[in-house]
Amino acid sequence: MSFINYSSREINCKLVYYGPGLCGKTTNLQYIYNKTRPEAKGKMISLATETERTLFFDFLPLSLGEIRGFKTRFHLYTVPGQVFYDASRKLILKGVDGVCFVADSQEERFDANIESLENLRLNLNEQGYDLDKLPYVIQYNKRDLPNAMSSAELARTLNTTQVPEFDGVATTGIGVFDTLKMLAKLVLAELRKGT
Repeated sequence: MSFINYSSREINCKLVYYGPGLCGKTTNLQYIYNKTRPEAKGKMISLATETERTLFFDFLPLSLGEIRGFKTRFHLYTVPGQVFYDASRKLILKGVDGVCFVADSQEERFDANIESLENLRLNLNEQGYDLDKLPYVIQYNKRDLPNAMSSAELARTLNTTQVPEFDGVATTGIGVFDTLKMLAKLVLAELRKGT
């Protein structure tokens, strides 16, 4: 649920990158952060324990337009990939406006993708959200690896609702901004419906 700051005339939106451990969620956010102009972004904050890491930062995109005279500021979050940290995942999903599911294209990670997607649906449902009614995109990351499944194979199981999907190589930035721009566009369209 977006938050409106009337004094700064900003609508704050929360985008969450979700997926199995080591699929590239953090790499996506780091790439976006490193390529975003300093004056348009806040600090990147990493909440790290011995075995989990959650990153977040906010940025103000200047080219996505305004809604009734308000600028939009996006707050990007990753969730810890390990199932052990389910409580952290649930907390990070509170107030979410849009979700990017980052799938690991490696064949041996296919079951982990399915488990993580089911976990996403379950955690959203527990908080009164329906993934099929939220702005939502999928990124098939690690497309450059020799053991990557085809996007079509991944989509048959992971994208049954046919949301926008993107191939990605987060380490080099391939597909990273395409994924983010589409998710931001879907969130803004949803906000405009509500105005």
